[in-house]
Amino acid sequence: MPVVRQLVISEYGAFVGKHQGRLRVSRDGEVLAEAPLLHLEEVLVIGTRVSLSADAVRACCTAGIPIHFLDPAGRPYAALYSAGLTGTVLTRREQLLAYRDRRGVELAVAFARGKITNQANFLRYAAKYREEAAPEVGRLLKKEAERVRDSLDELRHLKGDTVEEVRGQILSVEGRAAQRYWDALKAVVPESYGWPGRVTRGARDPVNAALNYGYGILYGQVERALILAGLDPYGGFIHADRPGKPSLVFDLIEEFRTVVVDRTVVGMVTKGVKLEMEEGRLTEEARRSVAEKVLERLEAAERYEKKRQPLRVVLQSQARHIATFVRGDRAAYEPFIARW
Repeated sequence: MPVVRQLVISEYGAFVGKHQGRLRVSRDGEVLAEAPLLHLEEVLVIGTRVSLSADAVRACCTAGIPIHFLDPAGRPYAALYSAGLTGTVLTRREQLLAYRDRRGVELAVAFARGKITNQANFLRYAAKYREEAAPEVGRLLKKEAERVRDSLDELRHLKGDTVEEVRGQILSVEGRAAQRYWDALKAVVPESYGWPGRVTRGARDPVNAALNYGYGILYGQVERALILAGLDPYGGFIHADRPGKPSLVFDLIEEFRTVVVDRTVVGMVTKGVKLEMEEGRLTEEARRSVAEKVLERLEAAERYEKKRQPLRVVLQSQARHIATFVRGDRAAYEPFIARW
């Protein structure tokens, strides 16, 4: 029997309880799934009318297993962690101080550099597999990949010594690179999906809905990594401070969006996977499919620090690198750039 590391609960009316060292998911007396707490790393609730027993919540918190909740559109709306995970102080103090000096600028630039480089490299990766079957598309993707990479030069010439002075410049560079990236991917997504291009909020087509849902799942992984590293998810650098906005989650997730979610969703649609919609959102089956594929992708090994490691481990390492950098234990912070 395979080891269950992520328990995904999407069934309407499901109940999650604790039973003999494991979590048990049931509905109307029927057992739908079980997962030993010993190996479990995360519980992801993506369904409606799901209930959890106090024993199940306590068992997860005691074992350090976070419980993430997503609405039907893929937007995270709550997370449960053990209270002890938020008890660190030194790292958070330095994180907040870094916002006012060059450390904050270096982190902001690194996040943007990682995002843009991974977008360009994904276009080159897509081009490589179309050189023979669709040479014109391959040439287009290569050309646009270089245009996206050209944006990196602008990051080397930012003017300002604090995040507040360079934020607008970074967001402008990121925005223009992203527009080129998404426009190029129109040549990859099959016409049958009717993809209008990238739409964030209020997406009504299956591709954008799947991307948004995938980002919501990745969001929980990033938040968990930051908390385990002793960082404050709400103290970001590129993304401005707003009440209830986990800015650092939005910062770090940029390095991983393309590698984890874009590649997964584009791969699904190019292979003809059905992503059906109902009442303006993905069906329960489609949501579960996207969730499972994104979580599988996080288990995929990538070359990182001279050895192959699962992406979930890479993500945790990057969060720890942020912490050691702001504390002064690391000379520089390097973004994660996947090898395509």
